[in-house]
Amino acid sequence: MKAVRFSAFGPPSDVTQVVEESPAPLQPGEARLAVLATPINPSDLLTLSGEYGVLPKLPATPGNEGVGRVVEVSGSDAVAPGDLVFLPLGAGTWRTHLTAPAAQLLPVPPGLDLLQASMLMVNPPTAYLMLRQFVTLQPGEWVVQNAANSAVGRYLITLAQVMGVKNVNVVRRQELADELKAQGADVVLLDTDELPRQVREATGGAKVRLGIDAVGGDSSRRLGDCLATGGVLVNYGAMSGKGPKLSAAASIFKDVTLRGFWLVRWMRNAAREEQNATFARLAELMSVGTLQAPVDGTFPLERIQDAVARAQEPGRNGKIILTPNPAA
Repeated sequence: MKAVRFSAFGPPSDVTQVVEESPAPLQPGEARLAVLATPINPSDLLTLSGEYGVLPKLPATPGNEGVGRVVEVSGSDAVAPGDLVFLPLGAGTWRTHLTAPAAQLLPVPPGLDLLQASMLMVNPPTAYLMLRQFVTLQPGEWVVQNAANSAVGRYLITLAQVMGVKNVNVVRRQELADELKAQGADVVLLDTDELPRQVREATGGAKVRLGIDAVGGDSSRRLGDCLATGGVLVNYGAMSGKGPKLSAAASIFKDVTLRGFWLVRWMRNAAREEQNATFARLAELMSVGTLQAPVDGTFPLERIQDAVARAQEPGRNGKIILTPNPAA
């Protein structure tokens, strides 16, 4: 058995290595899983570099989501060998095998593409919950987001469509416009100081009550300036390396508020029934092909340095996914 390990924070390609692991005996109620697919998310790269908000004790194994196949169970009938399941959130999934409490494992719906399923537990619920938890949007209303070509951004476009909510999508490269519109984007604009005026024109002066920010810095300020009085700007990332901010005009004169979203906090606080209903709805949308995300490429665990390097390259078209046991 093998796992990706890092013992220091730094450039992801420099600090990651593949090590051998000895399997520990299963305790009653545990299941051993063969990891089939596990994506590389921005939070993983920030963790490796030491820049994420919450960092693990070292040495550690990265990886927060994925899918696996049950290979062994001890003292539980919750799952059986051969079952396809979602990996537990935050379990250190960049490895060939892991153990988990059998009763907590969620089944992968039949027919679901495994690469798509491996991306279900982090980015789709992030987009889904940000659209629903902060502002009660009605069909025909608008949401504006930056980093619209990111995984969360693409999921948000689709989920807004499902809700009947129109979307303004802010990007840094004009060539992304046609691609995002083909996916269902209503409006695509460049992230410039003209953004507030352009949003007013594109929406016909509609009151935009919700903004979604993954970038921080001046980009978040521009999004905040697009919002109506009483609007909410939800920040879930800092791709610029800077924290989110609002202009005085937005915060003082329009009472725009800045909120943060972290999926881990929701997982800690939300009732099990709410979590199950959320993931079941997202799995349903994925199983019928409504909710999809592009995959740039797959890599075996042994090529972890190449995989994280590719995941950091600008202009990528989709997610990088590790496939530790592609034939399991």
